[in-house]
Amino acid sequence: MTDLRIALYQPDIPGNTGTILRLAACLALTVDIIEPAGFVLSDKNLKRAGMDYLASAVLVRHVNWERFDSWRRDEGRRLVLASTRAAVPYARFEYQPNDILLFGRESAGVPDHVHDTADARVIIPMVEGQRSINVAMSAAMITGEALRQTNVAF
Repeated sequence: MTDLRIALYQPDIPGNTGTILRLAACLALTVDIIEPAGFVLSDKNLKRAGMDYLASAVLVRHVNWERFDSWRRDEGRRLVLASTRAAVPYARFEYQPNDILLFGRESAGVPDHVHDTADARVIIPMVEGQRSINVAMSAAMITGEALRQTNVAF
């Protein structure tokens, strides 16, 4: 069994957030949203991508970074940040069942203080000259690898 979680730092695009909530609902994972979001967190804004999966998604909202970070430290959870500034390829990293996989804002990633706070940073290797992969796709790729490594079976 896993207690892996996905965390979104101040997400900008409701469609991506809805897609990640749908992924999490299908995989029985919790999504932590670190506010403020760049849109109103409402069923209407998330429904297009999340469709009817939103009803079974587990979403925990954190009022800001400080509250989220305090909560996860109290829980003893490791924070694994997906970052284009990381050096460790995501498929070579050793995930643990209670990791929190953190994904930054679509427009700006995470600020330096959040980047520096992460216990680990992973990157999705890409061809030269490309900036980044869509955050929902990145979440699916990294979450899939973390679940594979932690031997989750339904």
